[in-house]
Amino acid sequence: MSNINLIIEERPRDIGNFMVGRLLPFREKRMVGPFIFLDHMGPAHLSEYQNMDIPPHPHIGLSTLTYLFEGAIMHRDSLGTAIEIKPNQVNWMTAGKGIVHSERTPEYLRHSDKMLHGLQIWVALPKHLEDMEPTFYHAGEEELPAWETDGVHYKLIAGTAFGKKSTVPVYSNLFLLELKTTEQKTICIGDDLFGEAAIYILQGSIESEGNIYEPKRILVSKEPKLCEFTLAANTTIYIFGGDPFPEQRFIYWNFVATSQERLEEAKLRWKEQRFPRVDGETEFVPLP
Repeated sequence: MSNINLIIEERPRDIGNFMVGRLLPFREKRMVGPFIFLDHMGPAHLSEYQNMDIPPHPHIGLSTLTYLFEGAIMHRDSLGTAIEIKPNQVNWMTAGKGIVHSERTPEYLRHSDKMLHGLQIWVALPKHLEDMEPTFYHAGEEELPAWETDGVHYKLIAGTAFGKKSTVPVYSNLFLLELKTTEQKTICIGDDLFGEAAIYILQGSIESEGNIYEPKRILVSKEPKLCEFTLAANTTIYIFGGDPFPEQRFIYWNFVATSQERLEEAKLRWKEQRFPRVDGETEFVPLP
């Protein structure tokens, strides 16, 4: 990948009772296309007395995408959704003008040893959709386009690429691809991508121009044409990006907006508990 512009390594962050590796936003690169936030969760070994428990908290101005490699999370939101997400499925929650959700270990796993490993991603909404009604979509593994080319397994998790389209209902031009190979493979991805592009290395390594790039980092390209690079045997990467927005995005806590005024309004709404509530939940995360 001869056009690497920036390398971003994971930074540890505490999201309550759970540590994650924060990748986006980064001080030198706030967004890649419409992707504004990326956390790598785990892999975490949780004992019989350890569980993921993130009480109800709000979002505006974005869609969240949860994609697990191991484990399970019970999602509940203020739309009345109550669904368990398992590996290779997609939870796509669009906040729009405002939504509240909780994320917890499912009840049947709360008293046993378990693993949790996956990606938490935020995609900013276009300016004209910031105040859209919130929605939720769950995609099973069988719904996601998957194919093999020259021994490399591809999966289109969201967006469009290679003439294919994911069932996940995105609101801007973007792509999120999974590439896996058990053997060393050299590939060239150029005209199939657009806008801005980056690669997240989950496992294995990438070799480009004599340089070896290890896991837990993002390689941001200068242009979407990723040129030629080599995947080592047993490598898994995620390629993501798309068309950037013309306007700047601001972030405060779980809120994304095109103006500081929108953030201030959301902060006040949450402080005064004027967001919709999640059925069956009595706790909430206070405004930091």
